Amino acid sequence: MKLLVTGGAGFIGSCFVRHILNKYNDYKVINLDALTYAGNIENLDDVKDNSNYKFVHGNICDKKLVRELINGEKVDAVINFAAESHVDRSITGPEIFIETNVQGTLNLLQASKEANIERFLQVSTDEVYGTLGKDGYFYETTPLAPNSPYSASKASADLLVRAYYETYKMPVLNTRCSNNYGPYQYPEKLIPFFISQLLKGEKVPVYGDGLNVRDWLYVYDHCSAIDTVLHKGKVGEIYNIGGHNEKTNMEITKIILEAMGKDESSIRFVEDRLGHDRRYAIDNHKIQTELGWEPSLTFEEGIKLTIDWYLNNQEWIKSIEAKKAGLK
Repeated sequence: MKLLVTGGAGFIGSCFVRHILNKYNDYKVINLDALTYAGNIENLDDVKDNSNYKFVHGNICDKKLVRELINGEKVDAVINFAAESHVDRSITGPEIFIETNVQGTLNLLQASKEANIERFLQVSTDEVYGTLGKDGYFYETTPLAPNSPYSASKASADLLVRAYYETYKMPVLNTRCSNNYGPYQYPEKLIPFFISQLLKGEKVPVYGDGLNVRDWLYVYDHCSAIDTVLHKGKVGEIYNIGGHNEKTNMEITKIILEAMGKDESSIRFVEDRLGHDRRYAIDNHKIQTELGWEPSLTFEEGIKLTIDWYLNNQEWIKSIEAKKAGLK
């Protein structure tokens, strides 16, 4: 197969590109990425010379480029990771989230429809479901109730994907995952950000009371799940992907502190995020029973690998921070 992976220089996208190239010797991957602040081509230094890999610097909002790639490269499948994804940034500047996450997805869908591609897989998030109380889980049938501009833009994209299936019978698939963690994550997200702060001798900022709950999924387990859905998923279906690892933000913080030889004096509590969802929890039953997928790592195994990776790749963090400083 020939895959167009959009947003393939980002955190999850780069891990997926690596996963595919390592697993399938006869697959070709075209990575389309705009290299915005969170996209880092260095994430894929280890595969850049692979003859089955091609990088294209461009934006999914560029209709002409998207059409040329999908048609000219004779792409079999599109896997859309490309998105603005940081909730805090969506609160202060929502416009780019609509442009990239909604209009960009529409461009990809339209070009894919015109080219009659075999599969279109939209990578989404459990945040489209809104928030849960102390009990219950998100199911594929849970009504969409996004609470931030980010999650609203992703829900909008999901609905467009659904519409292209219902209206045009396009072979679409939709995945919605819980919080990812692992190597190569841009250090604005909780785990790499806290590690980088502690490495600099600074305190870590915890929102509110620190008791917001997320289900944590190791990034390469997420990649294997997307691979499974791409090859085995039923067209038109949604598949939730979770890690069965519900942790409060405070629990995650304490794990990082302990791993780095710090105590709770390194915590500073800050005003809670606007519209901060209290709890997310994914029900994995559908993808497990219908497609036979389940996470390969326990949280304890995954978080150790993750923390060790950041501690052993401090130059990567410094490089990201230097680029960030240059953007200001």
